[in-house]
Amino acid sequence: MADVPIDGQVIVLTAAKASVPPARLPDLLERTTAHLSPQVERYRREYEQIYEDEHREAFLVEWGHWDEVGVTLELGDREASAVRRAHEEQLLRIGRKRDREAEFETALEIREAVFFPIVEATDASR
Repeated sequence: MADVPIDGQVIVLTAAKASVPPARLPDLLERTTAHLSPQVERYRREYEQIYEDEHREAFLVEWGHWDEVGVTLELGDREASAVRRAHEEQLLRIGRKRDREAEFETALEIREAVFFPIVEATDASR
């Protein structure tokens, strides 16, 4: 799970709240990350980057993004919701640590968060 941009604690928390088996969430996150990662340059051009550090970057996208990804990857509604929630919880966790929680909560009222891992190949292309 090294390439999944969601912290282990966030995965555990999300799995406890989600309506999917806890063992299933890491697989869902790996699958969605693998699907979206080749598109990171498009996200950089088209969406607001709300956060970046040495391990990951986050973008705010239109509401319904995770539903569309779920349809593309043939995920059930609960699975797509669990993935969305994991990305949302990751952003809120970072917000609490960086004193940006209110800003991130407000952003999540109208948009969804998408995290991408930062990997060597991505860094070289920037």
